[in-house]
Amino acid sequence: MKTPPALSSPALLLSAFAAWAALAAAPARADALDAQEQRIVANVRRHTPEALQLLERSVLVNSGTLNPAGVREVGTLYAQAFEAVGLRTRWVDMPAEMKRAGHLVAERIGTQGKRVLLIGHLDTVFEKDSPVPPWQSDGHKVRGQGVSDMKGGDVIILLALRALNDAGALEGRTVRVVFTGDEERVGSPIEVARAALVDAARQSDVALAFEGATKDEQGRDAATIGRRASGGWQLTVTARTGHSAGVFGRDGFGAVYEAARVVNAFREQLIEPDLTFNAATIVGGTSAQWNDAESQGQAFGKSNVIPRDTQVRGDLRYLTAEQGAKARERMQAIVEQSLPGTRSRISFNENYPPMAPTPGNLRLLEAYSRASADAGLGPIAPFPPGQRGAGDVQFVAPIVDSLDGLGAAGGGAHTPDEWLDIASIERGAVRAAVLIYRLTR
Repeated sequence: MKTPPALSSPALLLSAFAAWAALAAAPARADALDAQEQRIVANVRRHTPEALQLLERSVLVNSGTLNPAGVREVGTLYAQAFEAVGLRTRWVDMPAEMKRAGHLVAERIGTQGKRVLLIGHLDTVFEKDSPVPPWQSDGHKVRGQGVSDMKGGDVIILLALRALNDAGALEGRTVRVVFTGDEERVGSPIEVARAALVDAARQSDVALAFEGATKDEQGRDAATIGRRASGGWQLTVTARTGHSAGVFGRDGFGAVYEAARVVNAFREQLIEPDLTFNAATIVGGTSAQWNDAESQGQAFGKSNVIPRDTQVRGDLRYLTAEQGAKARERMQAIVEQSLPGTRSRISFNENYPPMAPTPGNLRLLEAYSRASADAGLGPIAPFPPGQRGAGDVQFVAPIVDSLDGLGAAGGGAHTPDEWLDIASIERGAVRAAVLIYRLTR
């Protein structure tokens, strides 16, 4: 199970950097991999061309989140590949009203070593009407729909498991794989959408997620030991209305000034490392309405009337549950200090829980870094948690020690210029295979 208390981000990153520096300074060793690990690595390299063919086949199938048929088709393609390496697969359907395809689960159950959960996703942000070409390769890079986010990571998982299976290294071991079908636009309710993933985590000891590989600010290969929560806040202000000549006096300050007071107080009083609270939209006037489903608002008002209604919508991100609770408490206190003639109310929601940097996550990073270094691919540095967006690993991080960013290298995710470094498929699979082998011993 998870080894909680999260360390402060700066302290943890210093510790992680120290571990990375020790590995970087260690002399290269010819015998860093044992004979079995060498066979596993050789297998990865031998079968990488086939993995690239699988990647191309999966990318050529549009699997935008809102294209359930495409998501299922890609799931069937990967299910066949998992069955071929000794994992049993099943499809987890979502209720029809959620309008999501469901998830692919593959597993092999044993009694030896750590139970490892591997996380990917089948969907992309590119829907059926996307004009982005699905696949364009020059032999070194591939551009296309979801190549690095994250079908490249999915293929790395399969390539690593094939090498382990061929070597007999999965005998008696427990490996679970969950490929979600709605990572890019999680279905609602979230509790239902992520039930299969959470259930798998509760039956696992560690979780490895294969979102795209990253580099830190110094250009070193990095992995993710923390991700900030993703949620939001909604501010609703009501006020006495009247002729504008009475503003600041008997009729009070109006809803717009009150909203401005609150938002500016957030800016002045709350800023700290790894905490952001973006004020994204504001609509106010004599009457104001906001439609969350359409992300649109309407307002009516005149310059000579004190505004009665204002609504503000914002984003809230934090690295630990404690930081989130403290931020919400301070925001609530600011809201309660309403200007005369006004009343403010604030509510909060959390879509992705935080993946707090913990000692257990750091140990996983150190093991991954050692596996990479021993395979001749160099150590892995910690990626600054505040710079990484939300991902599926956050739903399991409160349950088991977790590490993310083990996928393919590339860039331009969610844009027409999304690309993948072809050589990173082999690198990622070598690192993952050695790490999984050692964890399951």
